[in-house]
Amino acid sequence: MPTAFNLVPCLLLAALMAFSATPEVESTSDCPDSCGGIAIQYPFGIGTGCFRKGFEIICDRGLGMPVLAGTTRPVPVNLLSIRTAEARVMLPVAWECFNSSDKVYDWSDGNVQFNHEEVYRISNTHNQLVVIGCNTLGYTRSQRSEGNDYPYAYYTGCMSFCNNSRSAVNGACAGVGCCHVDIPPGLTDNRMSFEEYTHKARLDFSPCDYAFLVDRDNYTFHTADLKMDVNATMPVWLDWAIRDNLTCEEVKKKVQSYACVSSNSECHDSSNGPGYVCNCSMGYQGNPYIADGCTDINECENHQEYPCRGVCRNTLGSYECKCPGGSRSADPFNQPCNPNFPLAAKIAIGAVGGLFIIAVVVFASLLGKEKRKMKEFFRKNGGPIIEEVNKIKLFRKEELEPILKRSNCIGQGGFGEVYKGYLRDETQPVAVKKPKIDIKLAGQFANEVIIQSRVLHKNIVKLIGCCLEVDVPILVYEYVSNGSLDKILHDNNRVPLDLELRLQIAAQSAKGLAYMHSEITMPILHGDVKPANILLDVNFVPKISDFGTSRMITVDENYTSTIIGNWGYMDPEYVQTGLYTSKSDVYSFGVVLLELITRKKALDPDINSILGNSHDAYTKKKRVIELVDPEIAATGNIGIFHSLAEIIVQCLDLDVDLRPEMTDVAERLQYLVK
Repeated sequence: MPTAFNLVPCLLLAALMAFSATPEVESTSDCPDSCGGIAIQYPFGIGTGCFRKGFEIICDRGLGMPVLAGTTRPVPVNLLSIRTAEARVMLPVAWECFNSSDKVYDWSDGNVQFNHEEVYRISNTHNQLVVIGCNTLGYTRSQRSEGNDYPYAYYTGCMSFCNNSRSAVNGACAGVGCCHVDIPPGLTDNRMSFEEYTHKARLDFSPCDYAFLVDRDNYTFHTADLKMDVNATMPVWLDWAIRDNLTCEEVKKKVQSYACVSSNSECHDSSNGPGYVCNCSMGYQGNPYIADGCTDINECENHQEYPCRGVCRNTLGSYECKCPGGSRSADPFNQPCNPNFPLAAKIAIGAVGGLFIIAVVVFASLLGKEKRKMKEFFRKNGGPIIEEVNKIKLFRKEELEPILKRSNCIGQGGFGEVYKGYLRDETQPVAVKKPKIDIKLAGQFANEVIIQSRVLHKNIVKLIGCCLEVDVPILVYEYVSNGSLDKILHDNNRVPLDLELRLQIAAQSAKGLAYMHSEITMPILHGDVKPANILLDVNFVPKISDFGTSRMITVDENYTSTIIGNWGYMDPEYVQTGLYTSKSDVYSFGVVLLELITRKKALDPDINSILGNSHDAYTKKKRVIELVDPEIAATGNIGIFHSLAEIIVQCLDLDVDLRPEMTDVAERLQYLVK
């Protein structure tokens, strides 16, 4: 778009620089104080001697409203505020229109020269810049800048594009048909420019481009605006100030030009551009720009803004509020005044006070009873022992109560409920396990805490801490986001798993169990290995969980009796003899591995045909390969499936002595992964 530059002759520039400030008026009583219902207060004014330089207003009889003086076309004013130092005006829209040859045939940059004396700044808090059109970049240029790379100090804009006539949507101004951008403080002009792009295929629905400043609360894009009237104007907020290029501290030394002439007025540096504004001091109202313009506020006449529940008395710049004789109030400004109490009232208050003391004593007694109860829970739940476990944090009941809300529950079953939440000042979520109140389950608690305090492995769920101040203790674990392997394999919305990922899950789960069996001082038997107790994090890294039935054993010692597993994963040898060994965990893991590659549950008839009493290893391996999940059957090497089938059949061998150790299983699976 063509760009016009106004060259100011040197003589005129010198004259303007030499021009002294307009003398302050002594009185504005003879000046018009309104136009079209809009109040006109000094420093604004209509007529000679009624305004400060740069603040002239013209009362346009044709429009029936005030307009700014000195503009190239009328700029209507619909608000002038002395208190907030703001003005609200209507500024024109800048535009450029294209002909059938894809050339700009007419344009306007929107500049009406409304700010010759530069007393105004475009309000960056109230306004935004809007660009409308298809294939255009519009921007505002403001404040001439000499000696820099660009002729203006400010360039702010955005780009709008349309693919076709249906691209733009009513109410949406995010770059399709319409874009908007916040503006910086300091803008002085309403001058716009465009970068021209082809409109050849868009003339029928977007023949012109538009750019304008507008009150951000008073414009919503409509597709009809793509053919906006080029004579349209938009409401724009202006910040004004006394622009003498002086701060309050500097201007107070120059009495002749100081604008805050009213007593009981204050000076404040402008928040948008150089200069300052004047306000009446607290407790005063009016016009600080004229002598005696700030007058005392009678606060007693406005109880809503200046409350008083007693007797109000106005003072200069403030007010008093006191209770009448014979009454009192702790805060008469906000609380009613009540009569001083007679003897009967004092007796009643004494009786109420006595009852209150009794209530406090009863409450303290109940509180002490509750504390004793919590201490008993702490002792019963093995608190003195668990306190010595350095890796486990002991939580107070009130620390976990915000997490134990019904809306945070992510799982429940025979064991109890699991909640997801955040500990105070922590950014990582935790899983809080709240067991059911069951005496049988309570005995497993200390065992689970002590066992998990001894294991630290990336493939074992980390126990962060516990709460002992309840009937059945609450456990706090790291949160594992993808849930259990059981859900991943068997839920209705089951997750696709390729062969490589299944091998990694199997190998790393085996690593965790091998660590428990062989890599710690006192080996641990898990006792309940199944897909539901193998959790997967966001990267599908498996973590073994639920150590309620686990037991610690000495090296080469077999553990008998009370381990309780899950039917379908339970070692037949243990069922018959009651003898649970590390090979029992190996058997359960063999069932898990079988589920992982077939995607069938342990109680499925097809799986049972493999878990049966047959000793024919070849038949079992063949059967395993036949049941491989079709999802991975076509992608894997048959040799891998033969190796997996061999591992599974060996883990499931009814002869305990022929089953491999967990370390051997882990190494073989890791080899298959590689």
